Amino acid sequence: MAAVWHHPPVPELPEVETVRRTLDPHLSGERIEAVVVRAERLREPLDPAAFERDATGRRILGLRRRSKYLLVDLEGGTTLVLHLGMSGRLTVREPGADPPPQVALPHEHLVFRLASGRHLSFCDPRRFGQAFTLATEELAGDRHFRHLGIEPLELPGAAMELWQGEGAEGGGFDGAHLRRAAAGRRGPVKPFLMDARVVVGVGNIYAAEALHAAGINPKRSVARIAAKRWRRLAQEVRRVLESALGQGGTTLNDFTDGEGNAGYFQVSLAVYGREGEPCPRCQTAIKRITQAGRGTFYCPGCQT
Repeated sequence: MAAVWHHPPVPELPEVETVRRTLDPHLSGERIEAVVVRAERLREPLDPAAFERDATGRRILGLRRRSKYLLVDLEGGTTLVLHLGMSGRLTVREPGADPPPQVALPHEHLVFRLASGRHLSFCDPRRFGQAFTLATEELAGDRHFRHLGIEPLELPGAAMELWQGEGAEGGGFDGAHLRRAAAGRRGPVKPFLMDARVVVGVGNIYAAEALHAAGINPKRSVARIAAKRWRRLAQEVRRVLESALGQGGTTLNDFTDGEGNAGYFQVSLAVYGREGEPCPRCQTAIKRITQAGRGTFYCPGCQT
């Protein structure tokens, strides 16, 4: 049986970037010969005629990422935008795969037939994902992107110029950026860190881990964090995200990358999901609270 490789849900930046890096070598240079839209109702309604017109016959130039969106750049100045939501899955089905590409997979809403004979399918049981096309030059100003904050990790080329951010020390994400964004606010730091208008892609798992590494209590008001601690927090956000990316992301349920490999950053988690276990730094029992509807894990002993 020919290989079938895929990825399940990708809730945070390291998982999305891992998928991008593993899918890009398989898809770059491919030509989309046909598009089949099997379901129009995703998070936002899909216009099948426009979608098929914009993608069909175009060669894939490469894959990029903005926040948790996958950007598939196509020849002719068009970009296919995919957001995997909570349950989205991209699968490349090889010629001769079982089941054959002509047989629909469960919850398969989109199929891209490629010139090589392979099929790229988008499955999404919960339908929280998105798929649409835009003119590549209009991405930054589109309503899906224009509100998004700075990227915490460096982006290559034009993406970096558009979205890395300006005015921070060194021209990117750092403590000075966080301090400025927090000016005039008084809420707790963890929801602030997860605000995509401030910095993109720092989801629940990695916000908890970065705050623990920086020794900052997630309940602490942003108005009570000094410049030195903002610098440390920004450094830890970068370090945690880069470490997770280097380990293929976090597999808590069934996440795998574009080639079917599970991530293993979960073995490095210091606090997330470890309620009642001893803190690896001070041995105090990890505590769980709820903030903004999300579970927050932290050490009440060494996070102040």
